[in-house]
Amino acid sequence: MQAVIALGFFDGVHLGHGELLRRTAALAAEKGRRSLALTFDRSPGKDGRLLTSVEDRTHLIRSLYGVDEVAVLPFTEEFMHMDWETFLETLVREYGAAHLVCGWDYRFGYLGEGNPEKLRAWCETRGLGCDVVDKLVLDGITVSSTLLKTLVEAGDLEAAARFYGHPHTMSGTVRSGRRLGHTLGFPTANLIPAPELVLPKDGVYAVRAEVDGQRFIGVCNVGMRPTVNGHHRTVETWLDGFAGDLYGKTICIDYYRFLRPERTFPDLDSLKQEIFRNRQQARDYFSRMGSSRPQGRRIDAVSNESIGVV
Repeated sequence: MQAVIALGFFDGVHLGHGELLRRTAALAAEKGRRSLALTFDRSPGKDGRLLTSVEDRTHLIRSLYGVDEVAVLPFTEEFMHMDWETFLETLVREYGAAHLVCGWDYRFGYLGEGNPEKLRAWCETRGLGCDVVDKLVLDGITVSSTLLKTLVEAGDLEAAARFYGHPHTMSGTVRSGRRLGHTLGFPTANLIPAPELVLPKDGVYAVRAEVDGQRFIGVCNVGMRPTVNGHHRTVETWLDGFAGDLYGKTICIDYYRFLRPERTFPDLDSLKQEIFRNRQQARDYFSRMGSSRPQGRRIDAVSNESIGVV
């Protein structure tokens, strides 16, 4: 079946991407074609840092915007040197492209020589459809992955969610840690984030997390764990109400609010009492949002009205 293809990288899958993905899905439904989003296995930009892994990016594209398929292309040296016309011909030959959708600032091909104007002209000569989606401006600010990296690194997760249209999210396999949580009476899920992932600034956050299809309120520490002399940056999450072994399981974390900076406590009992206090803060936060025991979909789409209600 021929496809309507969304062109981009879609790191973070923010509201600007959403406009493009929504247009792609709608055109595909209207024309009786399949919808497909194109992304890459690593960043094509000079920065190299990512808001989302390939797995999280794929999940967000499909779950939030109803796109049928996500094609993940390897960003190889050969691909980097492919001219823009050869790239478009590949989309027709290998993916059945009949209609292409891109953003206002989309660049493609060797040295970024392809642009929306060239794409429109190329499609017209070959009888293909082409849509170019304008930039999205919210509160006078252009929504972009660069903006979101700045907000996430500053720990401003509520502002980030406003521009994302969903919470900042990450997932991974729970690794074996020092079992400190068991010692304190509450097992935690330890993740070692990929070095290219952008993390919130060091501190403690109110989160929602999913394990084995169940959703929990959580308290997540991002940082070095100075009280126990940590030696590398980790993401450690305590799930409120979870009972069982977390080791080896996949956990999906949605970040909602910064609660406090990471700090050193004089002893483990003081740390334990602070975690209980943070748990209550998280419970109060989600209770005021009207969902103290969230269940269901992993990713919650966030309306502008629901951001910053606390």
